[in-house]
Amino acid sequence: MKILILGAGQVGTTAAYSLAREEANEVTIVDRDPDKLREFQERLDARTVLGHAAHPDVLERAGAGDAEMIIALTNSDEINMVACQVAGSLFETPRKIARIRSREYAKHRSLFRPDGIPVDIIISPAQLVTTHIDELIDFPGALQVLEFSEGRVRLVAARAHERGALINRPLRELPEHIPNVECRVAAIYRDGSSILPDGDTVVREDDEVFFVAARKDIQAVLSEVRGPDDPIRRVVIAGGGNIGMRLAAALEDSNQVKVIERNYERARRISERLDKAIVLHGDATDENLLLEENIDRTDVFVAVTNAEEANILSAMLARRIGANKVMALINKPAYADLAATGTIDIAISPHQITLGSLLAHVRRGDVVKVHALRHGAAEAIEAVAHGDFRESRVVGRAIAEIRPRGATISAIVRGEDVLMAHHDTVIEEGDHVILFVADRRQIDEVERLFEVD
Repeated sequence: MKILILGAGQVGTTAAYSLAREEANEVTIVDRDPDKLREFQERLDARTVLGHAAHPDVLERAGAGDAEMIIALTNSDEINMVACQVAGSLFETPRKIARIRSREYAKHRSLFRPDGIPVDIIISPAQLVTTHIDELIDFPGALQVLEFSEGRVRLVAARAHERGALINRPLRELPEHIPNVECRVAAIYRDGSSILPDGDTVVREDDEVFFVAARKDIQAVLSEVRGPDDPIRRVVIAGGGNIGMRLAAALEDSNQVKVIERNYERARRISERLDKAIVLHGDATDENLLLEENIDRTDVFVAVTNAEEANILSAMLARRIGANKVMALINKPAYADLAATGTIDIAISPHQITLGSLLAHVRRGDVVKVHALRHGAAEAIEAVAHGDFRESRVVGRAIAEIRPRGATISAIVRGEDVLMAHHDTVIEEGDHVILFVADRRQIDEVERLFEVD
């Protein structure tokens, strides 16, 4: 697929690296910064074009005329929208994706249509990150909570704890512990290496366990893996930007929320827009302020400012003072590794969260949802099975007959029903199949399974 990426910022960089590594893609990157483009040329097999992303001559040089997809990810909503308009009007680019950060644009979806601004898919990183954190607060013991099939199924990652009843026991005993709960362990990571589990696999303390279950059953499975976790009530948010504001608004009805914002005018504005949350003007890296606000009695401290160094510092400080759980918005992979050391409980990566939303529109076959996992090394996919036994590689076949390399089929959504995948489960036409791909180098093989001859 010929893909044109506009903007070499953090999201654009992550998308370019991920897509260019796949042999099926031919990626071109457009940016006004020659240093960024030079770095791409040194590290990636991708073409680069220097220039303004919305100018027709620049898009023409970049190959918009025969591109199958344009992904506008610059820091300007206006440039992204105009670039899609130019690509649609002058070059008839079939699919146009734009990052739209402003809520003022995003809430008027009627703007984005073929006879208006021709953007086929809108991506809002702030909203994606807000939803991601909201799910983590709903399930306190989880490291990740990822949604499939409009919320019917979730993939959850959790760190195994010695309090969990399943620790040091084989997975086949899980139904005995929670007999009325359907779940499937999709993968286990131990000391950084992946294990594709079977019934004999034994869960060890500190394993990172990925399991698939219906939403109503998640807490029961988490208790087996970790033991009981107290519900979250008190939340402190460092940063009142787009993400902090959205998160406070989402949580204030069900939690006691405080927002710490460094900029006085911004703090005043968001205090007027929030109904119940308390907004404090101050610096979240100020130890005296955190002590005054009783951070030691806080269930979750979430640092989501625009400066990741400040996020790391404030989260570490909150942890030292006594916050029960700390999360930080971190972009650099080297910084994100702090979470693995236990210094920060959860490192939230906006560009990895956004990448999954992009990949769903790039994958071959009818792929409706993709989540990038473990810094892009693994993926969770929801694909729809089409065709009949002769046309399809999956329809009419049992799970045991399919067995894609490096991947496990974890669940099937058939209409309103959620079925955990067993070796004798037969896939039917129209099924939504949830897969965990532990090695993303096998993505091509997984995609081919869901293509119809």
